[in-house]
Amino acid sequence: MLIKQMVVGGMGVCCYVVACEETKEGLIIDAGGNEEEILAYCDRHGLTIRYIVGTHGHPDHVCGNARIKAATGAQIVLHVEDAVFFGDPQVREYFSMLGLPASPPADKVVRDGEVLTAGTVHLTVLHTPGHTPGGICLYSAPHLFSGDTLFAGGVGRTDFPGGDTRQLMESIKQKILTLPADTVVWPGHGYGGSRSTIGDEARNNPFLVGGW
Repeated sequence: MLIKQMVVGGMGVCCYVVACEETKEGLIIDAGGNEEEILAYCDRHGLTIRYIVGTHGHPDHVCGNARIKAATGAQIVLHVEDAVFFGDPQVREYFSMLGLPASPPADKVVRDGEVLTAGTVHLTVLHTPGHTPGGICLYSAPHLFSGDTLFAGGVGRTDFPGGDTRQLMESIKQKILTLPADTVVWPGHGYGGSRSTIGDEARNNPFLVGGW
């Protein structure tokens, strides 16, 4: 499995191109800007992009969706709850304060446990609400693309509309910390580092250690 991490956009989103090295089919996770750079990478490696997946619907993670869809014909994917939540005109108006374009509507909505496939790559959807109602992580052992649910040394903020601290912590406890300790965590922002492991986060993440 080919994994390329790119830091994109003005908010430093970690975008991922994940692809099958045999078939050259792939997907893009969190297309948060620098679309031409992302597309150029895919072209250089001869990749056919099947999906553009948002780990959640905040504009900093999906502002590149329209351009990349136009260039590749790939389907935009969101969890069903974020597809509904970010389709609300009031929610879209609130997040327009970020000055970034919202994503076009999802072509495909997913739910917990569904699998996205590109060639030999199979990513399982883990619904991890809390940062947003339809936040997801994508898992293919030993890799977890954790979006803004879990960072290296941190967790997603919950003070935006749709956020819920209790729900976020339960998502992490039930869906993420139950994964093998050597699982590689690829976060949605590199605030505390560009990658980590489940074991390191369970031992050292101040939001997860003690009292929660």
